[in-house]
Amino acid sequence: MDTLEKKYIDLLLNRCINFNSSKSLFISFEKSDIKSCDFVDKLVLRAKDMDFNDIYLFDEALLQKHDVLKKITINEIDNHPLFNFHIWDEYALKGASFLILKTEYPGLMDDVNPCLLARSRYVERITRSEYKKLQLSYQIPWCIAVLPSERWAKALFPNDSNCYDKLFKLICSMVMADTNNPVLSWNRLLKNNQYIVKKLDSHNISKLYYKNSLGTNLSIKLNRNARWSSAGHNGMIVNMPTYEIFTTPDFRSTNGIVYSSRPLCYNGGIVDNFYLEFKDGKVINYGAEKGVDILKGIIESDEYSSYLGEVALVDCDSPISKTNMVFSNTLLDENASCHLALGTGFINCINDNEMYSSEQLIEMGVNPSKNHVDFMIGTNDLNIEAETEKGKVLIFK
Repeated sequence: MDTLEKKYIDLLLNRCINFNSSKSLFISFEKSDIKSCDFVDKLVLRAKDMDFNDIYLFDEALLQKHDVLKKITINEIDNHPLFNFHIWDEYALKGASFLILKTEYPGLMDDVNPCLLARSRYVERITRSEYKKLQLSYQIPWCIAVLPSERWAKALFPNDSNCYDKLFKLICSMVMADTNNPVLSWNRLLKNNQYIVKKLDSHNISKLYYKNSLGTNLSIKLNRNARWSSAGHNGMIVNMPTYEIFTTPDFRSTNGIVYSSRPLCYNGGIVDNFYLEFKDGKVINYGAEKGVDILKGIIESDEYSSYLGEVALVDCDSPISKTNMVFSNTLLDENASCHLALGTGFINCINDNEMYSSEQLIEMGVNPSKNHVDFMIGTNDLNIEAETEKGKVLIFK
């Protein structure tokens, strides 16, 4: 375990965030778990060895948020300090590196009003607007990574007395921290992804067509200036793990129906077996066997959250898919299958994006929503065809 911890920590600090001249490091995580806190303590010590002299620990306070959301009214959320993330802007503006460590409490928010959940998430995003702007344009080093916790481990392996160690070792396998040289392993993967990115870009794809046996029958128009990308960008690996290749669509031109293939965990709540129907880009109909009110809150969180902002391709044989597990964690589950996202589009997926104003990017079809929620749609029988200048091409089977 000690060796795996050291390798994972070094992967995060030496390869993922690729910190710049700033010696500030912002670490966001959930403090309520002893073992995950121990891991963060070791990470901080290693960061100090690397001469970070300004390290800020931000408590996500999931349990506290649950208790507050059980009692608060929707009008009180905007001014509650627990949902005020201005400190993120302060550190972003001085060029800090951001390491966002994500754990899960499956079912924690099941008894919370979904409208309150959606509003709290929205307030958290708008109160760190400078951070989001710099993050999405890759002007600051950042990485979102998985952090195991005892509560999460017990939910996944309820009959295993060593459940935390089991989950940690499983995560280290999925992030390739158990290889001889994790940095080299990731460099090889990202090099291969870049080859695929260039191959996709060479086709000048204008539209994607999705079909599978669940009933998905969807067409998605791509922005004429869109390019494909992977999560290795500007020397960073912004998601750990990441096995996706993605781009941003024209949010106004999605039509048809898509069915989820895995549960969606959102702010501690679960949405399962759901579908979305689109017309001219917008969700016009939806349903879910579980969590339909949560889904409603996501779709209605702002003017553009009912439109797509991302399409992503993920191999069916990714290390996460091979576990045959649902982790109830978006970062892991989205890297087990192809996925889409409602909400914010990626400016960096637009060629020469620095030449355009925010208004021009919206006119080009880049979704300006304040929200971004990934959901999984990939199945073993999913086929994706691409409309190109030479006709249709099968790009995913």
